[in-house]
Amino acid sequence: MQAKPVEAHLISRIGWLRAAVLGANDGLLSTASLIVGVAAASSSATSILVAGIAGMVAGSASMAAGEYVSVSSQHDTEQAELAREKIELASMPKAELEELANIYVKRGVAKDVAHTVAKQLMAKDALGAHARDELGITEELTARPIQAALTSALTFAIGASAPLLVVLISPNAWLVYAVALTTLLFLAVLGAIGSSIGGSSIAKGALRVTFWGALALALTAAIGLFVGKVV
Repeated sequence: MQAKPVEAHLISRIGWLRAAVLGANDGLLSTASLIVGVAAASSSATSILVAGIAGMVAGSASMAAGEYVSVSSQHDTEQAELAREKIELASMPKAELEELANIYVKRGVAKDVAHTVAKQLMAKDALGAHARDELGITEELTARPIQAALTSALTFAIGASAPLLVVLISPNAWLVYAVALTTLLFLAVLGAIGSSIGGSSIAKGALRVTFWGALALALTAAIGLFVGKVV
């Protein structure tokens, strides 16, 4: 009988995928919006480029710091819960066994079978069983602060480099239109890729990201035009 191949579930990608998609989208959209806003105010090409580079560097650092702090908080909470669970397992193992068995009973397992399963799982890895079935902490979904921070910073810089490249190769008169159009195109591609990897609708993902990107670009362009006229 042929053995069933090991399945690769999409949920195992959720940690780095979330940070990567968020970083690339933010880098692309925030830098492009900054460029469009400055360009709409009739600034020089040098000023536009400097603003874009500054936005890329500041945004990458901000994304890394924000992701690290956010995910570190989640990681600290997970570790605190695991430490408390470890103490409870050492001090009252019978109560913890009953607690684990009752979890399986509530999921539809017969009471005697639930107790047998709970005993076997706790004999092998008591903390792991309670972490997974009581606390909902799994290896795939556990918080990884450094991974999230580095992924966000790198993908933000990659996303931001696209509108900066357009600034370098586009005539100044067409710069706003070129940046806006290429940004929307890249956003659609990123949305489609993210949805594809995550297993959801490609069209919906692309349309969702493109819509909000167009709105952001329109708002910054309007502000740039207004400030340029007033100043």
